Amino acid sequence: MGAGSWNHNVHYHRRILASLPSEAQTVLDAGAGTGQLARTLAVAGYDVTAIDCAADLAETPRVPGLTWITGDVLTYDFGTAFDAVISVAVLHHLPDLTAALRRLARLTADGGTLIVIGLARPTRPSDHLVHAAGAVVHRFQVIRHGWQTDRAPTCWPPLHSYAQVRHTAARLLPGAEFRRLPLWRYELRWRKPPAGAGVRPHT
Repeated sequence: MGAGSWNHNVHYHRRILASLPSEAQTVLDAGAGTGQLARTLAVAGYDVTAIDCAADLAETPRVPGLTWITGDVLTYDFGTAFDAVISVAVLHHLPDLTAALRRLARLTADGGTLIVIGLARPTRPSDHLVHAAGAVVHRFQVIRHGWQTDRAPTCWPPLHSYAQVRHTAARLLPGAEFRRLPLWRYELRWRKPPAGAGVRPHT
């Protein structure tokens, strides 16, 4: 199969872009891989910081409004928080899910938005049904667009189950929304309370 314009992560880039709050200006792409999503966000007018541990993944060309950092999002000192923090296909690489979600919450500015598109391990019948539907979507989209190879490292099977992600998010991020998505993905969306609102993430 030749290179195309579509893969499972690219499929959700448009969804992420459409769901960012209108007031957001600064965006962190946490675990940016090749930087494809980061460039899309920068072209859309956001001030984007993209970070990934693998320096050789970043693809040119760079675009105005995009800052690339080679480093570990769990430990790097950004010196600031961001209006929106986005993580796509990253958390399943990290053994400590609690520590990862806490870190992403801290990097989200008061009143800001955290969006995670992640992979997880099915453990329930409903999980397998959604996966079966995803296989149909996969076949249709590959025929339509072709498959875009992703050079980012893979981790399969995922380290955490859908249930673990949902329960951990509910415990750490009050009010977080969890949705199952086709193509072996879930979406976690959380709006951090504004300063002084009295409801904070559990740390």
